[in-house]
Amino acid sequence: MTTATPSAPAPPAAPTNKLGLTKQDYVGSKSTLCAGCGHDSITAQLINAAFEMNIEAYKVGKYSGIGCSSKTPAYFFNQAWGFNSVHGRMPSVASGAALANRELVNIGVSGDGDSMSIGIGQLMHMIRRNVPIIYIIEDNGVYGLTKGQFSATADLGSVLKHGSVNELPPIDPCTLALELGCGFVARSFSGDPKQMNAILKAAMAHNGTCIIDIISPCVTFNNHDSSTKSYKNAKDHDFPLHELGFVQFNELEQVEIPAGESKVVTFPDGSKVSFRALREDYDPTDRFGAMKILHEGVEKGEFLTGLLYVNTSKPNVHDTTHIVDAPLVHLGQAALKPGKDVLAKCMDELM
Repeated sequence: MTTATPSAPAPPAAPTNKLGLTKQDYVGSKSTLCAGCGHDSITAQLINAAFEMNIEAYKVGKYSGIGCSSKTPAYFFNQAWGFNSVHGRMPSVASGAALANRELVNIGVSGDGDSMSIGIGQLMHMIRRNVPIIYIIEDNGVYGLTKGQFSATADLGSVLKHGSVNELPPIDPCTLALELGCGFVARSFSGDPKQMNAILKAAMAHNGTCIIDIISPCVTFNNHDSSTKSYKNAKDHDFPLHELGFVQFNELEQVEIPAGESKVVTFPDGSKVSFRALREDYDPTDRFGAMKILHEGVEKGEFLTGLLYVNTSKPNVHDTTHIVDAPLVHLGQAALKPGKDVLAKCMDELM
């Protein structure tokens, strides 16, 4: 006589969000980056933020240019639309997609070389037009894909592994974005997942260009002691400006934001972000104050992180170009090609 072997208990079901999706539903291909690369940490927080914000991945457009950073969109949101453009040209592709379908959540992932060198002109005009996009700059100060030469964000006096010293001043993506009037400017560190998560969720609620400069050390070419963009240097010199808390719209009834000591900014969809200043009563809605404190930080050798500036009322490209509310991709041929009489009227208005 034989007895039945008891079956093993079923593993617990993976948690789901309000769409019934698990985090695994937001994962992409397996990463081929170097082990320990900060870019993979950013990918992980993009996945966490989208899961927690109940983003429908098939409504996401993800874009990139050339470089190690531009490989990373393959590693998240396997149901999203994607376009890997040529070097420095991602802003044009993303702008076109945003104009064609205003329902898309646009996420661009670039690097300091792709954005601050060959692509800087395109990026500047995308910011100027306020195209709705979360534009992440995975910033390591070197060209990691071409053996570690200095990029345009490399700090003055920074030293490469083989001893070369950078003699050129850096371009700072955050001060540039502030000067151009960007309505959402943030800086973080790939070794600070909590801060990254809050910033990314706030960006997903913002209706305009979000520039997020994330120091993401290159473990192969720029993680040595004399590098100013190594893990050790970033941790030693990281000064968060505030404690950042994000409460999305569908959680507002359950969550209370502390009053008094915090500053609260409300996004158009009803989501809220709260700031508790850790330094000099920092005001994230003061654009010129943000520029001042960033320049002071450079002089002091400080690496300032957080949501540096936010303006939720700035009109975006859909407002300034007066595009119809219906996404262009949903319009029929009769609306998209109304005939020569309508074209002639449009041309007369330009005279």
